[in-house]
Amino acid sequence: AALEEYGRSLRKRMEEQQQAVRSIAEDEQFNIMSVRQVGELVFEKLKLDPAAKKPRKGSWPTDEKTLQGLSDRSPVISHILEYRGLRKLLSTYIEPLAGYVSPLDGRVHTTFNQALTSTGRLSSSNPNLQNIPIRTPDGQPLRRAFVPADGSSVMMSADYSQIELRLMAHLSGDEHLKEAFRQGLDIHKATASRIFKVPLDKVSAEQRRVAKTANFGIIYGISAFGLSQNLGCSRTEAASIIKDYFASFPSIRDFVDSTLRSARQQGYVQTIFERRRYIPDINSTNAALRAVAERNAVNAPVQGSAADIIKLAMIEVDSALREQSLKSFMVLQIHDELLLEVRREEIETVQKLLRDKMEGAVSLSVPLTIECNYGQNWLDAH
Repeated sequence: AALEEYGRSLRKRMEEQQQAVRSIAEDEQFNIMSVRQVGELVFEKLKLDPAAKKPRKGSWPTDEKTLQGLSDRSPVISHILEYRGLRKLLSTYIEPLAGYVSPLDGRVHTTFNQALTSTGRLSSSNPNLQNIPIRTPDGQPLRRAFVPADGSSVMMSADYSQIELRLMAHLSGDEHLKEAFRQGLDIHKATASRIFKVPLDKVSAEQRRVAKTANFGIIYGISAFGLSQNLGCSRTEAASIIKDYFASFPSIRDFVDSTLRSARQQGYVQTIFERRRYIPDINSTNAALRAVAERNAVNAPVQGSAADIIKLAMIEVDSALREQSLKSFMVLQIHDELLLEVRREEIETVQKLLRDKMEGAVSLSVPLTIECNYGQNWLDAH
């Protein structure tokens, strides 16, 4: 019922966006889903990019990235992009999800794939419940539709806090990162303090944003080009940030270099539990293939170890729930997060159990911590 109600409100908003575009196009028959018509409107009628040249074959480019680059030139762009975003929510989540409700128990049952992803993470399909949006205001109401079976239970979320950065600190042995985690500091502020050489209490919001982007980018083997796109700065500035980052955290630079060296020699990298990921293109003569392989080689020990840790934690949590004869149970795993349906009388017991088992799943040189909350639905629990 919640999905149906939300779907109606989205369709109404889609109609409003459609009418706004038709008004600008001065065409009541304009089809906002037609790539050809959108291209002609943007590039020929409105001439939002006079320097653009139409491809010899096919129509004008109307992908999201191209349109985003023109968003400051006409309100028509925001109307088109919002319409597309709403339509994707409807077609990908709202309309299909109702069809997955089991007639036997009224629940949605996903399929978890144990050995599908190259990182070792579990994946979810039919439906994919790991992909339900959370970051966008339009996506959040979807999570509100996921509720316990009855009023005697709540949804409880237990999420590892910055587990990949903690693993980077452990794997690289960087003392600055490790000390920041041991002290419970804001890790992005602490990183910004070192990169920009300012006291912790003087770090600006923009400096923290840059440091946060760099922190997660380094884990994924980001290039200066990739970082410049994420930050909206020049490639020269991005290269300078990466240089300053590695100068501030030399142990991380050593970890990246030694990981790539090992991958080139052995053809694989390993998680902290010695689970291997083979990197066949690490010595490729094709620069593009080699660059992707190098990013995968740097990321795999970190993301792969995180995947291993939460699987071990799931086994421990499940065993503890059974041993204590609790009626609460796990319902979903979303990468670094566990979602449980918890009886109200068991809330405190399960919260303590989750902290014990998840934070104690493995012993690292930095503490593992979780954030644990609960509520009437999945959104409130997050």
